[in-house]
Amino acid sequence: MSEFTRMWADLAPVGRVAATGGYRRYAWSREDHDLREWFAGECRARGLDLMTDRVGNQWAWWGDPDAARAQGRPGVVTGSHLDSVPDGGAFDGPLGVVSALAAVDELRRRGHEPDRPIGVVNFVDEEGARFGVACAGSRLLTGVLDPDRARALTDDEGRTMASAMALAGHDPNGIGRDDEVLARIGTFIELHVEQGRHLIDLDDAPVGVGTDIWPHGRWRIDLPGEANHAGTTRLEDRLDAMLGVAAVTIAARRAAEERSCVATIGKVQITPNGVNAIPSHAAAWLDVRGTDTDAVHATVAAVTEVADEFGGQIREESWTPTTLFDPGLVDRIATTLGGAPLLGTGAGHDAGILATHGISTAMLFVRNPTGISHSPAEFAEEADCLTGVGALADVLQSLTGAGPA
Repeated sequence: MSEFTRMWADLAPVGRVAATGGYRRYAWSREDHDLREWFAGECRARGLDLMTDRVGNQWAWWGDPDAARAQGRPGVVTGSHLDSVPDGGAFDGPLGVVSALAAVDELRRRGHEPDRPIGVVNFVDEEGARFGVACAGSRLLTGVLDPDRARALTDDEGRTMASAMALAGHDPNGIGRDDEVLARIGTFIELHVEQGRHLIDLDDAPVGVGTDIWPHGRWRIDLPGEANHAGTTRLEDRLDAMLGVAAVTIAARRAAEERSCVATIGKVQITPNGVNAIPSHAAAWLDVRGTDTDAVHATVAAVTEVADEFGGQIREESWTPTTLFDPGLVDRIATTLGGAPLLGTGAGHDAGILATHGISTAMLFVRNPTGISHSPAEFAEEADCLTGVGALADVLQSLTGAGPA
């Protein structure tokens, strides 16, 4: 059994939901604790120096990043995240972390001696499934997310991020931009399962190189209603918050189609949420993405007009502009991998946050034969995963010394 296979098997049961086969691995939860302990154990077993930053992101280093930084040779970092969306697939995030550790193993097998430190990172709360802001760990690290706002974010049970962090043993008062950690990162390479069908339909290739991330954002829509009896209140006397939800959902679909975007309302909270009670309030979350920033904003504007008709209010919770990865780095990686196909993505990643901050960044994608993600049907063949490990090792070797052997 390879180390990749062994690590993948170790992770398989953590946070898995028997009824769906998907995963619920939310930030600062019991499952998150177990995943962080697993990561720490794997790093210790490899003799890597483990550090946790002010935000809670975990960093493992092969070599001394501070000494190298002082010499003008900041490190090359790879990795991803271990948290999931509700009932998500096994590969989104964990594939990048496991592959990073396996790539370190492969480089050592080759006898590679890096001339710059190599880091492996596990970013906390990338999906934003619990507190609603995606890439919270990297956003806090780079100063994009205000610490006070982050501490006040609440989950579906009303628990704040600050209290969840404290319960998990992490100090919420220390979160915020961390320039010392950022200065250790010269280059960041994130490997990820593809969340679409480009590699399976267009290129028939096991690994591709990411070029950019589409602009995307999340908005919360609050829609008012009036609680009343479902059996005795005439239709003409009702103020039903769910009608507003239905209207903005249809409006999002139509507006996105007209502007070549994608728009989703995938989360709704209803009050009082009773079968025989007319809803007095509804909160719906809108996700919009597209290749063109103006088209995305126009889609949101169209949905806002409909929300206004129902007395609703909409506010932005997160926004990420078009993110271009370092073109020179992308070209170098594609050449290192023998002309691997290039592709953009509509999915957000920590790589995008670091790239926006100004760090030289690129991504590798591993073929997904189902083309499905954020679902238990998300998949990658083990042979393709191992090809991805080899490709990542080649890239790291090229960036930290001699090219692929």
